[in-house]
Amino acid sequence: MPEGDAVWRTARRLHQGLAGRLLEGSDLRVPAHATADLAGRRTLEVVPRGKHLLHRVEGDVTVHSHLRMEGSWRVHPVARRHALGRRHTVRALLWTGTRVAVGDSLGMLDLVRTSEEHRVVGHLGPDLLDPGYDPVLALANVVSDLTRTITEACLDQRNVAGMGTIFTAEPLFLLGINPWTRVGELTEEQVGDLLTTARRLLVLSCRAGRTTITGRGDVNEDDAWVHGRVGLPCKRCGTTVRVAPIGVQPQQRVMFSCPTCQGGRAPTDDGRPQSPLGHRRERSS
Repeated sequence: MPEGDAVWRTARRLHQGLAGRLLEGSDLRVPAHATADLAGRRTLEVVPRGKHLLHRVEGDVTVHSHLRMEGSWRVHPVARRHALGRRHTVRALLWTGTRVAVGDSLGMLDLVRTSEEHRVVGHLGPDLLDPGYDPVLALANVVSDLTRTITEACLDQRNVAGMGTIFTAEPLFLLGINPWTRVGELTEEQVGDLLTTARRLLVLSCRAGRTTITGRGDVNEDDAWVHGRVGLPCKRCGTTVRVAPIGVQPQQRVMFSCPTCQGGRAPTDDGRPQSPLGHRRERSS
């Protein structure tokens, strides 16, 4: 699922392509809104809210979408509208005289009144990429249940919005915290540092134009400390990075960590050898 930085970049791309321009047509391919027509309305802005996208147009209307696992929004020259629209996975087309925004494989798409956006995003905690981010409220939310693992608490978008597995695994590694640590085993200062670090990394990725942990321009697919690096040596200590499930269904995820740098293997790790992801990486010894 795209994380806060990817959603922020998507919102920026849509905003730059459509904001201030009059929509000449729309095609929302979901039953509830299949007859909706946004033609004649001007795009006011497109903003992210956690992992949600809010495309606000004139007349108190917001096109609300969520990318989920496979979704994307792209902006193309309007001449490509008919060709792109033939794809069976396309869920939305919004076009001006020069541009068409194509929503493909969207996990969620609906129309709401802009004045009632709280119906779809009001449950979210403070957004780490919001200029008005409230760190005090975010901290209070995360530490409200001391029995949860810190990973589950951070991934719960009701506590803090924008963190996914990347921007949870990487700050945990940088701070030497085991992902399976219970919230009650950490100090509020540690949790606050974790959220601050996650926000810093998200902002860095937004500025870089790609998901990045180090910020280095010469790093491509391995720009991470632990996320996605299962079976490879830790960049700090050389121990093999491991992955294990965390949480319960349907919210269960997998989390990457270094057993040495982060205080031991996961309780859900069976200890069997783990191979690296992808065919271009060599397995560590």
